[in-house]
Amino acid sequence: MMSIKQINQLYGSTQILWNLDLEIESGSITCIMGRNGAGKTTLLKSIMGLLPIQSGDILLEGTSLVKQGAEQRAYMGIGYVPQGRDIFPTLTVEENLRIGLPVLNKRTGQKQTHIPEKVFELFPVLKTMLQRRGGDLSGGQQQQLAIARALILDPKVLILDEPNEGIQPNIVQQIGDVILKLNEEEGLTVILVEQKLGFARRVGKAFRLMEKGQIVAADSMENLNDELIKQYLAV
Repeated sequence: MMSIKQINQLYGSTQILWNLDLEIESGSITCIMGRNGAGKTTLLKSIMGLLPIQSGDILLEGTSLVKQGAEQRAYMGIGYVPQGRDIFPTLTVEENLRIGLPVLNKRTGQKQTHIPEKVFELFPVLKTMLQRRGGDLSGGQQQQLAIARALILDPKVLILDEPNEGIQPNIVQQIGDVILKLNEEEGLTVILVEQKLGFARRVGKAFRLMEKGQIVAADSMENLNDELIKQYLAV
């Protein structure tokens, strides 16, 4: 599905990613984990085209993404939910969701004018808040909106950067249920940066551990043992 080959990325003169290799299988839920500063968010932004890479390649279903901007990567089927959500606070919930419709229509060749009902089936609270401004929602509601906005694109790959940060437990549970439902029923491929070990183990099928800008361990989630946790995750 997605192959990341020997990518290097720099912030100014500081190198963040070092010859990083990563394979994401179609239909997987892969949790990218590591201590703060390991390069997790930089990796996701590089995949999405929000940060340029110095060298290497990123391939989606065999097609290189390196020369494609973030907008084009969305057209190719990558949905992205950044850390901090980045919804438009002065737009209504409906307006935030409608932003994705032109991308969906370009991808599918359709002329969809209505928000897909599936979004409201996954996040019913949004249907009751369509005319509320995004900035007036709670943190958990904003996160639901951010995920729903990414799902409007009907993505092949959904990338989530710490979706549970600062979110109340009942919304964390719901987000996990949505991820599992989309993966199991629709085969959606998910790449997830997550600090909460319990959530990662509940939702993830595979893990990739990062340290100093490299992948240092990779396996199925059931093989994330105490030794690896102590070596690469414990603070």
